[in-house]
Amino acid sequence: MEIKAARGEEILRNMIKTDAGAASLGEVALVPHNSPISQSGLLFFNTLFDENAACHIALGRGLRYCMQGGIELSDEEYAARGGNDSLIHVDFMIGSGQMNIVGQLPGGGSEPILRNGEWAFSV
Repeated sequence: MEIKAARGEEILRNMIKTDAGAASLGEVALVPHNSPISQSGLLFFNTLFDENAACHIALGRGLRYCMQGGIELSDEEYAARGGNDSLIHVDFMIGSGQMNIVGQLPGGGSEPILRNGEWAFSV
């Protein structure tokens, strides 16, 4: 596995050595740039608030409650359905007011999801 970081590369390398699931994707969250947390301009130093300031991905443990029936699954069943279990769950903010995200449809087409950091459809 190739790992590169402009800063903190050694910390990242050590983090993903935690266990088998630490180097795998655990979460993808799409958050519009106009979210109340983003617009506040504040850093709360609390992940439960701060992660709602921007789109983010996480390495490590997946969120069982995001998988249909995931809470009731055994560890083996969860893994078999693609769930990731790890001792870590570390969020990395990747969103901005310039972010564009396009989803690929099963039939080969595409559908915009975020355009310039905002939902590309009515919610």
